[in-house]
Amino acid sequence: MSPAEPTELLALLRELEPVVEENLNRHLATAKEWFPHEYVPWSEGRDFDGILGGEAWEPGQSRLSEVARVSLVVNLLTEDNLPSYHHEIATVFGRDGAWGTWVHRWTAEEGRHGIAIRDYLLATRAVDPVALERARMAHMEGGFQNSYDGLVESVAYVSFQELATRVSHRNTGTMSGDPVCEQLLTRVAADENLHMIFYRNLLGAAFDLAPNAAMRAVAKVATTFQMPGHSIEGFGRKSVQIAKAGIYDLRLHHDDVLVPVLRQVRAFERSFSGDGEAARDELATFMADLDAQASRFVERREAQRARAAV
Repeated sequence: MSPAEPTELLALLRELEPVVEENLNRHLATAKEWFPHEYVPWSEGRDFDGILGGEAWEPGQSRLSEVARVSLVVNLLTEDNLPSYHHEIATVFGRDGAWGTWVHRWTAEEGRHGIAIRDYLLATRAVDPVALERARMAHMEGGFQNSYDGLVESVAYVSFQELATRVSHRNTGTMSGDPVCEQLLTRVAADENLHMIFYRNLLGAAFDLAPNAAMRAVAKVATTFQMPGHSIEGFGRKSVQIAKAGIYDLRLHHDDVLVPVLRQVRAFERSFSGDGEAARDELATFMADLDAQASRFVERREAQRARAAV
């Protein structure tokens, strides 16, 4: 690592502040105001059983497939942990200056996602409201804790995570078969894409500022990445269902999440030294292995689909 590379958190925060301010201004000029209530078919809503004496929920009331419901619930529960995410990024980025302005703006925009998705699910009776609330309570009680140390690792994680979330939302909408759901999740995915661009631009600036530290951070995050909702009860089983449906799988993770971010920050085009070079080589090996795993998964899935179609 070059001795000229800033590594202390305060030094990095200070050096990157102009980039944060520039990208905050770009984001504010680009982001479009939207209202969750406009994406919810309220006319379909009616009282549930309970204190209002409405109709009990039954699975047949949902027009969504099982995998679409599973994916929507996973996406919603992930959004529900926003208070924990806010705490984690505010702890790392701080609440002062452009950093603080971004933290609060990001939180406000993310808050719309959970509101809109929950209202859609309940108005259309897409899911069991009791099971959904119990799952929310259990997931939020567990909270979320950043698995990575330092500013650059945190920026690397959210760069990948925001893009992964965008892919998951977008493909869930497509898979839903419901134009209303697809329109809503397309809107949510557009927000996630803007958030990804913000963080990805910061990551690129971190590479310019401290290339070896950034390469180590990216290699660590990419090789150990988990979705923020991984602690949801039954997440392993649910993620397999989601992968088999093609909503989010290894192929998409490699091709549509990791590769685009790594390409944009020129991770494999830069010069490194010492452990930065070793981290680049480790990442290259990991990406090749992941690519092979993704191909095998897709081949098995297609073979299973072919057998099922006979």
